[in-house]
Amino acid sequence: MMTLVHDKHFLRMAWLWIIAFSLFRLCYAGLFELAPDEANYWQWSRHLAWGYHDQAPMIAWAIKLTTTLLGHHELGVRLPSIIAMTLASAYLILIAQRWIGPQTTFKCAVLSQAILEFNVGGLLATPDGLQAAAWAGACYHVAAAYETDEWSHWIMGGLWFGFGLLSKYTMVIFLPGAYLFGLLNPPYRKRLAGLRPYAGVLLGALMFFPVILWNAQNDWNSVRHVAHLGGADQHFSLHWKYLGDFMASQAGLLSPLVFLLILWSWTMVLCKRYPVDKRIYSYLFLTSFPMFVLFALLSLHTRVYGNWPGAAYLTASILVAAFYSDKEKHIFRTGKQPPGRTLWSWTVGSAYAITALVLIQVVWPILPIPPKLDRTATEITGWRELGAAAEQLRRRMPMPDKTFIFGLRYQTASQLAFYTPGQPRTVSINKWKRPNVYDYWWKDENLIGRNAVGVTEQS
Repeated sequence: MMTLVHDKHFLRMAWLWIIAFSLFRLCYAGLFELAPDEANYWQWSRHLAWGYHDQAPMIAWAIKLTTTLLGHHELGVRLPSIIAMTLASAYLILIAQRWIGPQTTFKCAVLSQAILEFNVGGLLATPDGLQAAAWAGACYHVAAAYETDEWSHWIMGGLWFGFGLLSKYTMVIFLPGAYLFGLLNPPYRKRLAGLRPYAGVLLGALMFFPVILWNAQNDWNSVRHVAHLGGADQHFSLHWKYLGDFMASQAGLLSPLVFLLILWSWTMVLCKRYPVDKRIYSYLFLTSFPMFVLFALLSLHTRVYGNWPGAAYLTASILVAAFYSDKEKHIFRTGKQPPGRTLWSWTVGSAYAITALVLIQVVWPILPIPPKLDRTATEITGWRELGAAAEQLRRRMPMPDKTFIFGLRYQTASQLAFYTPGQPRTVSINKWKRPNVYDYWWKDENLIGRNAVGVTEQS
């Protein structure tokens, strides 16, 4: 009886922890101005389409929904990410609760809310938060489907897979890992011989089909943009130039100790040093490690953005929490215990400290960082004043009604659109840069004969 009460306490605390941090994000999200990419995605929501030049469309649709309901302000733009990260966190603790145990469930909740990358994804209006919800949801339902072979779980797994593809193209990496798990585990291999798994995959593919059609109608621009970022148009070569940057970015976004424990937990699974009766460990490994490895290998060819493998760390955080749960220690194959228990405390404590410091710095700068090195100072402050100044200049023009506002970068044009009074249509004049979404919204003939107020950058 005491054990049951103790277990319920862990589960209750896990849910309360998730709810508390979700409420915190709701309150915090309106305290600072949009980042340039957020304003860009908000611009997308004013030009709804099945595809965009550099990303999948779900972020635009979600922002359109929340800003229609709440208004065009920072919280309205960021609400989809807040909700999505809450869903992702909920699915993580559901996985831990169903297949591992109450203590792991609580530790997973504590660890996941500490990680800087998850907090950023749960605050900023980017595709990462939406993909996180899809990745975690697909992980839960596909694992349940392997266990029960119920139609409902296969279909829900397919729905989340399709939602993820509509959020961020890297969701496709989920599929081979989840499929490989079934192939490598005889009790579940027979599931793959039936129709149900493929019905789920087909559902996800059908959800994504309009994006493929949009690309076909627009010269495959989105596909070519993603290929460009992946270095497909570069001469093939392998080098160490970017690998260090990639590893450093992962340590920075996760916190160094969290990153080390994730690497350690993957190593433990590779060496089969995990509870012998729980295949969930290999499932969590196959839904996390492949994405990390893929981008680590890609960094041997081209520069990789630090957030690209972010979804991999969702199920990896469950692995770390599981290896540090007391109830599992007696069934490790080698009898070895995780690194010192004090390391867990230092890992969680340092992750919360780093996250808190960053969030405080954004709203109330306390660190003496030179402005040129402080992205908060250069990217998310001053836009409201700039928008007001641009509007004043526009009104002074001889024909203010025939005067448009422009920036030389799409980020600047988007920020001006959001923070200029009245939120007017703006233009990105980027004839000397790579194409962007503004090329779909404006043609040169639309601007002939009109005056303009422009914002340029000067170092």
